[in-house]
Amino acid sequence: MFLTEEKLEARIHELSEHRYREAILIPKFRFLADEKGEVGARLPETKEWGEITVGDYWRGRDVYAWLQADIDIPKQWMGKEIVGLFDFGKTGGGNNSGFESLLYLNGVPYQGVDSNHMEVFFPKDAAGSKLSLTFRLWSGLEGGGIPRSQEHKIKRAEVAWLDEVIDDLFFTGKAILQTVKILDRHSPERQLLLSLLDRAFRQIDWSKPKSDSFYHSVAIALQILKDELKKMEKKHPVTVRCVGHTHIDVAWLWRLKHTREKAARSFSTVLRLMEKYPEYIFLQSQPQLYEYIKSDYPEIFEQIRKRVAEGRWEAGGAMWLEADCNIPSGESLVRQLLTGTRFLRKEFGVDCKYLWLPDVFGYNWALPQILKKSGIHTFMTTKISWNQYNRMPHDTFWWRGIDGSEVLTHFITTPEPNKDWWFYTYNGVITPETVQGIWNSYRDKAINQELLLSYGYGDGGGGVNREMLEMRRRLNDIPGLPNVETGRADEFFERLHKKIKETDQYVHVWDGELYLEYHRGTYTSQAYNKRMNRKMELLYRETEWMGIVSTMLNADWSHYPFEQLNEGWKIILRNQFHDIIPGSSIREVYEDSKEEYETAEKYALSAWENLSKSIIIQQEESTVTVFNSSPWVRTDFIRVPVTAETKKGIWKDGSGKELKAERVGDHWVVLVEDVPSLGFSTIRFYGEESGNTLAQTDLFHIGSSEMTSPHYKIKWNDKGQITSIYDFEAKREVLDDGKCGNVLQVFEDKPLRFDAWDIDIFYQEKKREVEDLRRVSVKEITPLYAIVHFEWGYMDSSIKQDMIVYAHSRRIDFKTEVDWKEQNQLLKVAFPVKIRSTLATYDIQFGNVKRPTHWNTSWDYAKFETVVVLCQENGHVKQREIAEF
Repeated sequence: MFLTEEKLEARIHELSEHRYREAILIPKFRFLADEKGEVGARLPETKEWGEITVGDYWRGRDVYAWLQADIDIPKQWMGKEIVGLFDFGKTGGGNNSGFESLLYLNGVPYQGVDSNHMEVFFPKDAAGSKLSLTFRLWSGLEGGGIPRSQEHKIKRAEVAWLDEVIDDLFFTGKAILQTVKILDRHSPERQLLLSLLDRAFRQIDWSKPKSDSFYHSVAIALQILKDELKKMEKKHPVTVRCVGHTHIDVAWLWRLKHTREKAARSFSTVLRLMEKYPEYIFLQSQPQLYEYIKSDYPEIFEQIRKRVAEGRWEAGGAMWLEADCNIPSGESLVRQLLTGTRFLRKEFGVDCKYLWLPDVFGYNWALPQILKKSGIHTFMTTKISWNQYNRMPHDTFWWRGIDGSEVLTHFITTPEPNKDWWFYTYNGVITPETVQGIWNSYRDKAINQELLLSYGYGDGGGGVNREMLEMRRRLNDIPGLPNVETGRADEFFERLHKKIKETDQYVHVWDGELYLEYHRGTYTSQAYNKRMNRKMELLYRETEWMGIVSTMLNADWSHYPFEQLNEGWKIILRNQFHDIIPGSSIREVYEDSKEEYETAEKYALSAWENLSKSIIIQQEESTVTVFNSSPWVRTDFIRVPVTAETKKGIWKDGSGKELKAERVGDHWVVLVEDVPSLGFSTIRFYGEESGNTLAQTDLFHIGSSEMTSPHYKIKWNDKGQITSIYDFEAKREVLDDGKCGNVLQVFEDKPLRFDAWDIDIFYQEKKREVEDLRRVSVKEITPLYAIVHFEWGYMDSSIKQDMIVYAHSRRIDFKTEVDWKEQNQLLKVAFPVKIRSTLATYDIQFGNVKRPTHWNTSWDYAKFETVVVLCQENGHVKQREIAEF
């Protein structure tokens, strides 16, 4: 009736600007375009500055500029909180289109200033001195989509002193009013708080703002609030433990070079806030970011070290960075942990025991085993709450891995500000809605009454700001809400372990993968990166194995390329970040990634060449040493160039056994048998000797639409689709009745939200097949193998494929090259086989996982797209169960 809440909201908003008193305007700045845009740039020394005035615009895409001004701080401000207020413009919504800047105070990096952090508190002794303010501004990018210039207006630049009484009343009033809005309308605390706030704000004399009577009345209002709040006893069984955090994507809507600057801005802001708020505790994961800071801004890094030593800056998280956990190999995930924990131990003396992965798109079943063997006993994420169909039944539970290992797992349940989303967030703000909402959402209240709230603007937003810290102080005193206290994540997890150990309640176990029912398109987007990741994983493994062999043979570690390989591995690990390897970043990120992979490849190939020279003694052209870096005995083909000495003859192994070989053009194709695991075999060419000759027609017969090998009879139709694969040994048809294999299928790929991220379940409603077969030919036919080549056209795209069958192996390879030029279309290939199974077994890191082939429940059909890490033995993909989806 009296619009009390609306009235109070208006008065609190009006009070906000009165906090800053006797403001001194900075009407203009010296301006200098930063043409180079270098990482870690230092103050420019040129005298050729231009000028920019408050109210002017500055424009550009991914451009830097310097603003510089000097200001005299009045002596009479001695003892007051001196604050700068700066707003350099924002083009659109979100955290990605606003200005970002690093302020240098008197020539030294001081604080990040951006659209979420527009206040700068200067040192206590600034009164009576001249301050030199230099801002390095970055325009930002468009945040994805069509590249466009950003337009920013220099809106505000002034220095004032903070009226701490008005500031206190502003935040206290805001905290109480927000609490009133979320409490139950019948709650007694709600009525008491609303009445108290209204009574206090009635004391303010608005007749002449900025007058002595106005300031006096504000002090009276504040005293009333504080006195009455003290009388309201707060007893609440729940504690929300707040830890500051800035989730910095190492690359996403910006490039790696931008991340290095974001880290400098964000971390310097943390350091300044810690000076003002002694209770402030901040957590930063991803040692990659610390390494950037150590290299680019060593003075900031040393300040971080001091805060880590005193316990207020928590360097944790374990992994080198927040890596994707589905696409990288098990070896890579181990190295993520090994590289990350080593850095934390070396630079900060920290022994991290928890994995912090708030924003990764699903977690493979081998992860608990990897964690336990790495000394990690706790796992935290938030992203699983983004499931499309199903909410996980528990938020604190034991996650049991592939070998039975268990890690205590905790989900942060902070609600998103957008009430229409059921997602939880790792970029929380501290409001009554979040501190109450995190408890309301939590599903395991019987075993735990303390929750962890990670707060701070993330995804490049710069982290915690002063408002969050002020609000936390006040919410902790307001009845009707959980206790709101600060704390470290590692100490929270230790207490959680203790509670789980002592509880008499059942603690649930999740035995299986943590599949994210979202962002399924990230298994296929940016295929080049996924291919190069796997190629580098294998290359570096083989190079390291070669290094060990060299060291053992020569009894000398001095030539092992430690530094070279470690730097290469860091490139691999960096590009496994959960927005790089999944394919969910902007185009420029993949330009950088391509260069990085090329560098990593050069490192490994250079090391390989040097190491091989120390292993392989000089040998005749007729002798070849074949290495097998696999952990299994291997039989496979090698190709050996034909030389003057090896034009005609036979190949034999070390025991004198003749090897199956065929000269194909300018190469010999030799089938080398039973090369020992992690070992080698030597084969030799014997010229002019004649061996057993295998007639091609005895092994392979190829017609216009069918072929016969020692193992199969294969038929195809005029579309290039396989109509039959008859297995001679099993005496059965492999393909399902009436269905074809090797069917190239194209689906309309238009998801509801994120184009590069998502494949939605309805994509299957619109399907067409690639039927324009333009060519079929016999590419090669030898006594060892045969290759049939297919070529198709589809709209503006082309597809080339080699079907390879072997004499020595039952394997059939389909080597496919696709030049894809289509938009919003998804290409797949189908092999419907004649096997009935309700489960399919997929290889994953260090093992395998079974997934349903049916859609009985929402948990089943949610997995309509899944990922597999291929495992090979003897060069064969291991056949377990095969199923049609």
